[in-house]
Amino acid sequence: MSDTLIGFVGDDYVLLAADATNAFSIILMKDDEDKIMKLDSHKLLAAGGENGDRVQFCEYIQKNLSLYRYRTGRALGTNAAAHYLRGELARFLRESPYQVNLLMAGHDEEDGPSLYFIDYMASMHKNEDGGSWLRLLLLFVHPRQAVAQGHA
Repeated sequence: MSDTLIGFVGDDYVLLAADATNAFSIILMKDDEDKIMKLDSHKLLAAGGENGDRVQFCEYIQKNLSLYRYRTGRALGTNAAAHYLRGELARFLRESPYQVNLLMAGHDEEDGPSLYFIDYMASMHKNEDGGSWLRLLLLFVHPRQAVAQGHA
C-alpha cells in the first residue's frame, strides 16, 4: 500500500489530502483517482490501499451511513460514525479482511472538527493535537499550538 493520506485539524476546520495515483505493481493505471469520499454534508473519508478493497469498503460505509440516516431520521455524529467504521473493519478482519487505511474527518456542532485514523487492523486513533510532529516536520511547517486556516 503506497498511498499517501494527510489530514490536519485546526480550531474550526479539518483539512484532508490524498494522492491521486492508482498503480498496480510498477504500472501506473490511473493518475486521477479520487480517494476522498463524501459520507454526508459534514463528514469525509480518505482511504488508501488496494483499489478493489478501498472502493468496496468505502462505498459500503457510505451506503450504510445513508441507510441509518434514512431509517432513523438523523445522521450519526463524527465520533459515532468513526466507531461504527472501526467496528465494521474489525468484523471484516475476522471474515474477509479489507486492506485499507482510513482518515475520517468531520465537523459537529457540539464537538467541532475531528480527525480519526483507522488502520487496516482496525485500530483507531483520534488526532487531538492538530497533526503529529513527524507530519509537520516533513511538510516544513513550523509547529504551532493552533494552525490558522490561512496557513493550512
